[in-house]
Amino acid sequence: MKRVFSAVLMVLIIGSMSLASGSMTEEDGIAFMREEEKLAHDVYSVLHEIWGLNVFGNIARSEQTHTEAVLSLIGDFGMVDPVGENEIGVFTNSTLQELYDELIESGSKSLLDAVKVGLLIEEIDIKDLEELLEGDIDSRTARVYENLLRGSENHLRSFLRQYERLAGSYTPEVLDVERFNEIASGR
Repeated sequence: MKRVFSAVLMVLIIGSMSLASGSMTEEDGIAFMREEEKLAHDVYSVLHEIWGLNVFGNIARSEQTHTEAVLSLIGDFGMVDPVGENEIGVFTNSTLQELYDELIESGSKSLLDAVKVGLLIEEIDIKDLEELLEGDIDSRTARVYENLLRGSENHLRSFLRQYERLAGSYTPEVLDVERFNEIASGR
């Protein structure tokens, strides 16, 4: 299957994943995840407005819960919240800002493209969370990330069902096929 996202978008995705690598401090990882979860919320909220597909609205609400879970870690660590009072579509991290802009552009083209954006966001979230869980983090941070990971796996399955209904078989963009299939089958 042909890759569906632009070269620019793929560079942003790879840049976002490298930001969440094991070389980050725990606090850097928490700040990054706060905005990455906000990105998912904001994209799904906008795509729900455009396409009216319930899966976007339902998962946007779930992503709001995810951002609040990460905000609790920010409070525990006495950090400054990178989200602050930022409105939908506004990010402190410039890579995430570019990624948001690209994802909205891609997801606005068609309903199928919007669902592909949902799959891509969840693949990125899963990859980033798995990398952060490999780092040196405290048990509370690990618990929050593990919960976010389970949520992202559920979201990926929801978007996959929508994609298969609209277009058939999906080829993962970020995760390797084996890991993707493991998540898709609920293992």
